[in-house]
Amino acid sequence: MLNFSFVVFGLILLIAGGNYLLKSSVSLSLKLNISKLVIGMTVVSFATSAPELLVSVNAAISGIPDLSLGNVVGSNIANLGLVLGVTLLLGSIDVKSSFYKIDWPMLMIATLTFYGFVVFDYQLDATEGLLMFSGLILFLIYLLSSGKDEGVVDDFSEDDEALNWGRTFLYLIIGGVGLWGGSELLVIGSKALAVDFGVSDRVIGITVVSVGTSIPELAASIMAMLKKEKAISIGNLIGSNIFNLFAVLGITSMITPIPVGDPNLIDSDALYMIGISALLLVLVFIPRKMSLGLRDGLILLSIYIYFIYQVL
Repeated sequence: MLNFSFVVFGLILLIAGGNYLLKSSVSLSLKLNISKLVIGMTVVSFATSAPELLVSVNAAISGIPDLSLGNVVGSNIANLGLVLGVTLLLGSIDVKSSFYKIDWPMLMIATLTFYGFVVFDYQLDATEGLLMFSGLILFLIYLLSSGKDEGVVDDFSEDDEALNWGRTFLYLIIGGVGLWGGSELLVIGSKALAVDFGVSDRVIGITVVSVGTSIPELAASIMAMLKKEKAISIGNLIGSNIFNLFAVLGITSMITPIPVGDPNLIDSDALYMIGISALLLVLVFIPRKMSLGLRDGLILLSIYIYFIYQVL
């Protein structure tokens, strides 16, 4: 009963946190004259990736590397398969040219860099972690500079509100804490329930923990869709996946090397992550160019459900 209460209260915190984070993100976008897509890929994705960072660091330090890696790989698959799939059931998203020029290529670079490092010697060490984290810093510098230079007047609607700086940062903090606290409660409750079934660290990381730590992305993306902030929604998911690989695993491996315990993480799970990331580009162009809709959401959800079926 206690574990179930953790799950329910965690979901309530996540919904509230997603709403506050969205308000602060729109305000930041207006005040700094930076596009919502860039805000989604930086501020929002960093906040929603915080649970993955905390879980992965704790798992690696505690000697549970498969939980650490499984959490990130599973979260990235869940972000595109589950979160984007569910988000697209609520409405279509028109994708800008920056998606295939900058955002998707960077997602694939991060994904393939991670895979190349771990498949080489079945571990992530401090040097590889530093290279990954450095790649993220360079990407953020480019994003912020290009996002400000382009101008984003047409990116806003009449309902957007520029809060004062105090409220903007207060909402940002409340949103981040709400997402972090909610995901922590959800992971604690869900993991305790999963352990009762006697499944492995990899399975727990790929399924229960990864879904739990992806709930912030789901909450933020749904809130963004309901409030017609579609650029923040897609930017959050792509940015979160890049953060998960370059920041979460980069920082974690700099703290302590992350060995691969279960080969299935590399031979199966990581390949699913590469595949669904690559598929995203195809769905954006076929059949309607530069748009994602209901059909794409159903395809992504179906792939995720099949992936979970294969894991279990």
